[in-house]
Amino acid sequence: MTALVELGPEQDPAATSKTGGGGIGRYLLVRFLLIFPTVFFLVTVVFFLMRLTGDPISSALADRLTPQQLQERLHSAGYDRPLLVQYGDFLRDTATGDLGRTATDNRSITELLGTYGAATVELTVYALIVALLVGIPLGRLAARHRDRVPDALLRFGGILAYAMPVFFVGLILKLIFSVWLGWLPVAGRAGTSTQLFLQNRTSVTGIYLIDALRSGDGGAVVDVLQHAVLPSLALGLLCGGVVLRLVRTNLIGTLSAGYVDAARSRGVGESRLANRHATRPALIPIITVLGLQVAGLLGGAVLTETTFEWRGLGYQLAHYLTVRDFVAVQALVMVFAVVVAVTNFIVDVVAAFIDPRVRY
Repeated sequence: MTALVELGPEQDPAATSKTGGGGIGRYLLVRFLLIFPTVFFLVTVVFFLMRLTGDPISSALADRLTPQQLQERLHSAGYDRPLLVQYGDFLRDTATGDLGRTATDNRSITELLGTYGAATVELTVYALIVALLVGIPLGRLAARHRDRVPDALLRFGGILAYAMPVFFVGLILKLIFSVWLGWLPVAGRAGTSTQLFLQNRTSVTGIYLIDALRSGDGGAVVDVLQHAVLPSLALGLLCGGVVLRLVRTNLIGTLSAGYVDAARSRGVGESRLANRHATRPALIPIITVLGLQVAGLLGGAVLTETTFEWRGLGYQLAHYLTVRDFVAVQALVMVFAVVVAVTNFIVDVVAAFIDPRVRY
């Protein structure tokens, strides 16, 4: 007769999961702690790479200052000190929350983030909306017409959207809709009058659409949306191609699952199968992919904002890279790295609650 053995907490898989041995608490803790080495590594690489090209003061002012004045400026900025000393000071200041001031125009980095950060957030949200509106319906359409002409055309379009440089897409969109057709503005976040109107209000969020809606001015809302269409399309299509292919692949997989075959055998139509039984499970992996795409959207925002003169952090980063402003570039890259790392952590949290398998 087989004896029954009572499992202790250390032997019970359920108890182990609850107490942290591979459970969600340990999983999320590890993912959270990974944020710090990720940001540290990226910022360190940027710190040393930027200094391979020389200092920003010499590149910007060498032809306007005497050698003695140039040396005085370098000394006051600390660029004549040993590289490791500069690196140590940079780490110390960053740890205390002091992001400093830009080297070329003496602007506060904190003020810079407050002034231009909302513009980049607004553009990124627009781009994500475009990616979902384009990728999900077209991905479903491709899956329903698997291995037929519509599927082949949509797959090719998805690859093309992802592979084409975002600045090139932006230029094509400007040429067609702004220059040839004259339907949409060629650049900027809003018209001059609208910008002055929104900036002079007492309560300003920096996100033009929200500020325009709060103002109750319908003309301002329309103007803001018109200026947002082309940059949102240029950046959103970059991510939309990925969403399209992912939705197609996952929907094909769920349409061949056992529970869908059972519903099909009961006479449920293909349209209802795709809409009610297969689509929702197929959309779960998109949560993870969208988190990963934030890095691509922020990288694309640099080129998109430059192409459309959308004055956000990407536009400022491109400017400070041109003039080799160490302080500004380091701070902006660090902010981008933190946003990407935190976004991926949030995605890991959501994915862990949706699918327990990712916790182990």
